[in-house]
Amino acid sequence: MGLPPRSTADTVVTSMSQSHRAAPATRTAKPTKPKSPASHTPEPVGAARWLLLIHQIPPKPDYLRVKIGRRLQTVGAMAIKNSVYALPPTAECLEDFQWIVREIEEGGGEAFISEASLVGDGLTDADVRTRFDAARNEDYRAILRDARSLLGSVRISRDGTRQTASRKSREKATIGSRGNGVPAGVEHELAKLRRRFEAVSRVDFFGASDGAAVAAVLAEIQTAVVHYPRAGDGESAARIDGATWVTRRGMHVDRIASAWLIRRFIDRRPRFRFVDANRYAHQTGELRFDMFEAEYTHVGDACTFETLVGTFGLDDPALREIGEIVHDVDCKDAKFRREEAPGLAKMIEGIAALYERDEERLERGGTVFDSLYAAFGQGRGK
Repeated sequence: MGLPPRSTADTVVTSMSQSHRAAPATRTAKPTKPKSPASHTPEPVGAARWLLLIHQIPPKPDYLRVKIGRRLQTVGAMAIKNSVYALPPTAECLEDFQWIVREIEEGGGEAFISEASLVGDGLTDADVRTRFDAARNEDYRAILRDARSLLGSVRISRDGTRQTASRKSREKATIGSRGNGVPAGVEHELAKLRRRFEAVSRVDFFGASDGAAVAAVLAEIQTAVVHYPRAGDGESAARIDGATWVTRRGMHVDRIASAWLIRRFIDRRPRFRFVDANRYAHQTGELRFDMFEAEYTHVGDACTFETLVGTFGLDDPALREIGEIVHDVDCKDAKFRREEAPGLAKMIEGIAALYERDEERLERGGTVFDSLYAAFGQGRGK
């Protein structure tokens, strides 16, 4: 299979200063003979440069074309002709294209990357930039719709809370809502919107106009959350000191993460018991987590880690990030689509395979979560 010949008469493929190869040289298609004198048009002074990925994908396997299409969309590439995609000529964009070329070749296809300028009377640099901006604005508008919907629900809930008695405020501080009374799910939805916004912003190469509107609404939601009426006249959940925490034997991701959270943020001197759930008899004063009839366990679609964060009012962005990763691993519903989830899952599987005793799993797993917490920027110096 060969790539279609490159014609220097085409307004898309132009005089080249450099060809970025990720495939063996034998796969390079031979250029055709120029069709007209126009193909020799000198490159305009100051013309913009573009990275072009040109590919030929085989009809089988069926999934390869879909996979490559999604990868190109993820990195923000713009289709300017059939099987020709453009990105700005940055080092990051070049690396993105090189990885995609490798995937195409591993799937049996062919591809190459060139750096070029657009010449002639066809597609112009302004046209390409307009296409990039239009695509990003479409992405931003989808986020904006969801953000405005979330903001509206926060306002309705906030206004309703302000008009209720303190009894209802206290009820909102129970499991499933944050310690300051914010309804369950709001902060998770806000975090998801932020990640979507950040993902689009990373590939918004020319500053599409609708990005500012999204940023403004997300900031407004954050302000509404911060000033949400506090439950129980603003009293925060009391920190526990020296309780006995009970959970099932054979700790895995949610129980390891929850025990780490308890030890680091909730209880100054916790004691842990790992029990056979079928033989366990609850003792007065024991606090159970992630087990049947536990004081702290899954609530709705929230995992135990998320329940603990909400119940004890741990308003920490790093903990919210970790909670989303733990949720995706534990609940297996891809709710937050965290790219870190598969890696954490493998690390916890490795810990469980190496260490049979739950005390050792907690110690090793705690190191993992200490590292995650630091990586999200909130654990430094603590």
